[in-house]
Amino acid sequence: MGDRYFSPGEVQALIPRLTAIMERTMAAHGEAAEARERLQAEQRRITLAGGGVFDRERWRADQAQAERATAALQDGLEEIVTLGGVPKDLGQGLVDFPHLRDGLEVELCWKMGEREIRFWHGRAEGFAGRKPL
Repeated sequence: MGDRYFSPGEVQALIPRLTAIMERTMAAHGEAAEARERLQAEQRRITLAGGGVFDRERWRADQAQAERATAALQDGLEEIVTLGGVPKDLGQGLVDFPHLRDGLEVELCWKMGEREIRFWHGRAEGFAGRKPL
């Protein structure tokens, strides 16, 4: 595990910042996925048509949007890691923080929208294994 273990209070203090970062990161994740989906749909259409004409300007705009959103997504993930968190699921907005509980290495588990840190789980359990603190 990492070099540092977090107390529930330390993670609690990070929640406002985590919320802001995760809002941006989740939005960027959605934007990147939508742009990639449009690009893939256009690629399938061209393949099924045996080539053909396509809107190059729209293609370039979708590529640029996917690249910008992916960069913003990466920036957000790096911010979370810098804080000491481990991003787990962008769809749900899950972030874990290393914690020592009764001498065992576990994870404090935060989910986007939660206003306080209330759960933990074993390292191999994941979100489904969350238990109240």
